Amino acid sequence: MAQPVLILASRSPRRADLLRQIGVPIEVLEADIDESPRRGEAPTACARRLAELKAKTVFERTAGRLPVLGADTIVVVGGVPLGKPASDSEHLRMLERLSGQSHEVVTAVCLMTAHHAFSEVVTTTVEFSLIEAETAAAYVATGEGRDKAGGYGIQGIGGIFVKRLVGSYSAVVGLPLAETESFLRQAGLDTWQNRQHEI
Repeated sequence: MAQPVLILASRSPRRADLLRQIGVPIEVLEADIDESPRRGEAPTACARRLAELKAKTVFERTAGRLPVLGADTIVVVGGVPLGKPASDSEHLRMLERLSGQSHEVVTAVCLMTAHHAFSEVVTTTVEFSLIEAETAAAYVATGEGRDKAGGYGIQGIGGIFVKRLVGSYSAVVGLPLAETESFLRQAGLDTWQNRQHEI
């Protein structure tokens, strides 16, 4: 197994899977920060701040031994951010709100190195089909959306709700891969060398 070239400052297994999918060997360390939005803070500003804070926190904790990647995702419908559902009843209300509507998935990514900090916010528009009450209840019962912003996972069963998507699919999963790859290259990480080792 290749030695890690990057630390992922996230508890999200989806982000780790995306990085491994593109052949980047990683170490995972949770940032363990307060992710509460500030009063009046716009979703894009909040996502960027949290992604940068996660990267900075882990970079400092590890004394900068490897570059650190932080990310944060916020789902916004009708201008209102949706977090992770705290209960099954809240989860059902989220799905009811998303049903038949378009919403935005705002994902920020930050790569911190000893010399630079790169960050970007990617916004993707997702349109849901109508979700019948029985279907919503069945989805909640799977538990899949319990730990996800907006209460659904596009890469899993939740993908059945998505009628149309404009933007980055991987950003909806949790990490915009095009922007991440650009940051890694700018930081001097030879991602293709690692990929060749995986073949």
